[in-house]
Amino acid sequence: QVPLVESGGGLVQAGGSLRLSCVASGRTFSRYAMGWFRQAPGKEREFVAGIGWSGGSTYYADSVKGRFTISGDNAKNTVYLQMNNLKPEDTAVYYCAARTGRATVSTRDYQYWGQGTQVTVSS
Repeated sequence: QVPLVESGGGLVQAGGSLRLSCVASGRTFSRYAMGWFRQAPGKEREFVAGIGWSGGSTYYADSVKGRFTISGDNAKNTVYLQMNNLKPEDTAVYYCAARTGRATVSTRDYQYWGQGTQVTVSS
């Protein structure tokens, strides 16, 4: 088990910024690829960003490229998602996920999930 706990969500105006954090407890996730996903009401959960276990490779959905940055701190067992220039369409519950192997964009590939944190962007 790799318990994951997200934090940092909230309400922000369009154009604003938030930084989400995901802490893994119980086991170091230095050998896990990490991903951020989001799910808006009535929509499928979708990939947002991913980072390889070494931290050397990052991946982004086209919709967030240039605005969001994923990073990790193995010493703190924490992965971050810095979100800048937020838009109303970014409103969703954001989930952190972990998997063995490389980062992928499919929710089905991830074995461990956090409980999610709500991000609401007002226009």
